[in-house]
Amino acid sequence: MFSQTVEYALRAMIYLAQSSGKPQPTEEIAKVTKVPPAYLSKVLQSMSKGGLVISQRGLHGGFRLAKKPEEVNILDIISSVDPIERIQTCPLGLKSHGVHLCPLHRRVDNAMAEVEKTLSASTLAELLAEPTDSIPLYEAGTFKPS
Repeated sequence: MFSQTVEYALRAMIYLAQSSGKPQPTEEIAKVTKVPPAYLSKVLQSMSKGGLVISQRGLHGGFRLAKKPEEVNILDIISSVDPIERIQTCPLGLKSHGVHLCPLHRRVDNAMAEVEKTLSASTLAELLAEPTDSIPLYEAGTFKPS
C-alpha cells in the first residue's frame, strides 16, 4: 500500500525518535535502519522541507526531530515524502462521472479517508510506548537506544 520511500521515512523517524534529541549522522541512521545512504539523504531532505527533521552541520552534526515524538503523527511523515492520493474525479476519466464518484470509487476513497484518519491519530511516541516484544528496528534481546 505504501511506497519504499514511505517505509524508509518511517524507519528513519522511529530511529530519530529513539535518539534522545541528539543529531544522528546520515551514515548511522542508514546503518541501523537498513536504508541505502544516498536514498536516505533524499528522504531526510524531503522530511526537512516538511518540517519534521532539522539538519545540523559540523563535527557533531546530523539529523534530529524538529518536534517532540508526541507531536509527530504518522500521516505527517507519509505526506512529507509520498502523500496518499485521494480520488477526486473518476479514475477512468468518464466525463459522465466527473467529480461524482461511482459507488466503487467512492468506497475506495472512503477507505483512504479512514486510513488517513487512523494514521493522523497515531504518533511516534505512541508507537514507541506500545507494549511489545518487537521493538522497532531492533532484534529481540538487543538494547533500545536511550
